[in-house]
Amino acid sequence: MNAAELHQDSIVIDGLVIAKWNRELFEDMRRGGLTAANCTVSVWEGFQATVNNIAAFNQLMTENADLVRPVRHTSDIRRAKEEGKTGIIFGFQNAHAFEDQIGYVEIFKQLGVGIVQMCYNTQNLVGTGCYERDGGLSGFGREIVAEMNRVGVMCDLSHVGSKTSEEVILESKKPVCYSHCLPSGLKEHPRNKSDEELKFIADHGGFIGVTMFAPFLKNGIDSTIEDYVEAIEYVVNIAGEDAVGIGTDFTQGHGQDFFEWLTHDKGYARRLTRFGKIVNPLGIRTLGEFPNLTEALLKRGFSERQVRKIMGENWVRILADVWGE
Repeated sequence: MNAAELHQDSIVIDGLVIAKWNRELFEDMRRGGLTAANCTVSVWEGFQATVNNIAAFNQLMTENADLVRPVRHTSDIRRAKEEGKTGIIFGFQNAHAFEDQIGYVEIFKQLGVGIVQMCYNTQNLVGTGCYERDGGLSGFGREIVAEMNRVGVMCDLSHVGSKTSEEVILESKKPVCYSHCLPSGLKEHPRNKSDEELKFIADHGGFIGVTMFAPFLKNGIDSTIEDYVEAIEYVVNIAGEDAVGIGTDFTQGHGQDFFEWLTHDKGYARRLTRFGKIVNPLGIRTLGEFPNLTEALLKRGFSERQVRKIMGENWVRILADVWGE
C-alpha cells in the first residue's frame, strides 16, 4: 500500500485544532483526510461564553453537515470515516468554564465536550499552568478530576505545570493526555515536556499527542515536516508506539489579535509569552496537507502498522477507555 492509499484507509485524528471555524476550514480538513479532531471551544471563557461558543459551533456544524459531524462516542469517529466526513470533538484548553461548580462538568459532557485541559498556562481553581510557580492540584481540582472520570471527560495536561500534571496523573482513575506537546530533549521551552514527564505519563497508561507548533520545535519557524517527524520518533522512543498520536495545534485562519488574546493571562491581563511569527512546518502548513505526514512517517522508517496507530488508532483506543465506549 502506498502512502496515499494508507492515508485514505487510516483513521486520522488530530488531537488539537484551535483554528478559525468556518466552511473553508472544514473543506481543508476533508482535503487532509481528517477523520476527527479535538476542536477548542473554550480557553479563557467562563460558563456562559463557553455555552455560547458551543451553540455557535453547533449551528456551524448543522450548516456544514455535508462535511462534518459531532462526536460523542468513538463509534461516531468510525461513522465519520464511513461517511467521508470529519468528526468534531469539543474540547476545552482550560477548566475555567467549570467556574466553581462541579455539576458543570456533566452539563458540558452532555453538550459534547470530551476533552478538557486542566489549566491554560496560569493558575485557576483546579491547579497551575506551565508559566507560573506550580502549587499542584487543589482540593477542588481533585473533585473535578473525579467528576471528569465519572462522566467520561479526558484530562488534558498540555499547558499544565509539571507538579499539577504529576498529581493529576496519579489522581485520575482513567488515562490522561498531553494532547499537544513536544519534548524538551529537542528544545528547552516551558511548554515542552521532559523525558521524565513523557515517560511518567506513558508508564501510568496516559497518552501523548505530538504538536508541530513551530516556536516549540528545534528549528523554530524554519522547521519542516521532517523536524516534526523527528519529534514524533523521539517521543515514541520514550513512551512506546501505543502511547503516541498527533495533536497539531493548528491555528489556521487566525490573525495577530487572536494570539494576543491567547498569550495574555485571562485574555487581557499580563503578557505570558511572545510567539513572534507563527508559521507551520514546511510540508504541513495547513490541515489539507495532512497526507504528507503519513508519507513522511513511512519515509522515516515507521511500519504501516505503526503509522496507523500514530495517525489515529491510538487516539481512538484511549478515548474509548475514557469515554467508556
